[in-house]
Amino acid sequence: MSDDRLIVALDVPNILQGLELAGRLGKEVSFYKIGLGMLTGGGLALANELKAEHGKRIFLDMKLFDIGATVEAAVRGLAQYDMDLLTVHGDPQVVRAAAEGKAGTNLKIMAVTILTSLDRADLDANLIKPGDLRDITLERAARALEAGADGVIASPQEAAAIRALPQAKGKLIVTPGVRPAGAALGDQKRVATPAQAIADGVDHIVVGRPIWQAADPAAAARAIIAEMSL
Repeated sequence: MSDDRLIVALDVPNILQGLELAGRLGKEVSFYKIGLGMLTGGGLALANELKAEHGKRIFLDMKLFDIGATVEAAVRGLAQYDMDLLTVHGDPQVVRAAAEGKAGTNLKIMAVTILTSLDRADLDANLIKPGDLRDITLERAARALEAGADGVIASPQEAAAIRALPQAKGKLIVTPGVRPAGAALGDQKRVATPAQAIADGVDHIVVGRPIWQAADPAAAARAIIAEMSL
């Protein structure tokens, strides 16, 4: 039985492989993430097919970032497809523009705080202000929520602190960087198990490689759902 707290990342090269994986997962998964890596491989067509023909929920992970008018126009265009979640960078001016673009629809705007593949050394290289990475993540989350985001994307290691923010009341927290016990970390640096993420107040976890690289993806999804409920 599916549990929509689990979002499976369809990080495969094209629509055909995406449909094949979704077919293997079947009723075990009800929520999928489609990101930039799939965009040129038919990602929007895949999203539409999974939504309209298979009744799945869709998280478009586009991480939009541009001037306000462009973000607003892009979000308005994407909102017409009746998707569920859409990411934008968590800068307040970007979030405000995205909120304008999705006005009148059920699309939820999710603000990216600090990518889960980054650590303090990466922030230094990117000229991000000094300070503890966790504190910066919390500050970005609070500002994005104040600007009108429906939720945030954050490392599971910051989830509990974000959930405790006054601005986070009634908002969504979605965490990539979730790895089942014993799974390889890949390029993720700030991770937690599914059970720990849920315990810390996360609404949805995003899992990709541990599912689609498994010999039996459906069994891997069932194991993660079971682990979330521990």
